[in-house]
Amino acid sequence: MKLQDIIRCIHKADLDYHMIEDGDRIAVGISGGKDSMVLLTALHMYAKFESKNFQVVGIHVSLGFPDMDFSEVIAYCEDLGIEFHIEQSQVYEILKRNLDKNGKLKCSLCSKFKKATVIEAAKRYGCTKTAFGHHADDAIETVLLNAIHGGRIATFKPKMYLTNTDMMFIRPMIYCYEEDILSAQKRNHIPFVKSTCPNDGYTQRQEMKEMLQTLYKRYPMAKGNFLYMLSNIRQLDLWQKEEKE
Repeated sequence: MKLQDIIRCIHKADLDYHMIEDGDRIAVGISGGKDSMVLLTALHMYAKFESKNFQVVGIHVSLGFPDMDFSEVIAYCEDLGIEFHIEQSQVYEILKRNLDKNGKLKCSLCSKFKKATVIEAAKRYGCTKTAFGHHADDAIETVLLNAIHGGRIATFKPKMYLTNTDMMFIRPMIYCYEEDILSAQKRNHIPFVKSTCPNDGYTQRQEMKEMLQTLYKRYPMAKGNFLYMLSNIRQLDLWQKEEKE
């Protein structure tokens, strides 16, 4: 897939959820992975073609995982003229002291620390919004995770105001599928840094990903329908218990 197709998906999300405003300075949380690097690149290009006047700033929180070299990413951002910052943290050390009952790192705790640190840095660099590279597959997987492990039908929001940090948080790639993001990354030679997190590829989310891929092979139409259902409020039909008189 071309990067222009990713930009078109971002434009649709922007129109549907009013994500980007004139004068915005958007911090993009950069894990180093393909999703966040494609988002950074696509938003940077979107800013050149969109009538709105906004800037993009890349922020990477160094969690402390070993052997993650960001020199190629730094050079890439310099070449494109993208402002890029690396924030040091002790997240990995904290995670190792707070393992789950199976002796593994807590992904949910890591996510909270990472988001908080990126937002803190974003405010320090004068950013008005923070963007993460969550995509359509992430949203669908989250529905299943919440249903199986939490007994509720819910996923993350495309745009949400975080009152505790006074920051608007956006996910511009909600209409992009992971396979299209990976295709755009390869086609445009966008650099990335492979995660050295010991949990990488061994999470409950990975289980959902593999289960969905099996389902899509048998029911190809489910992929588009699952994404459509996330905003299909008019046809939401769940049980409602009746109040006693």
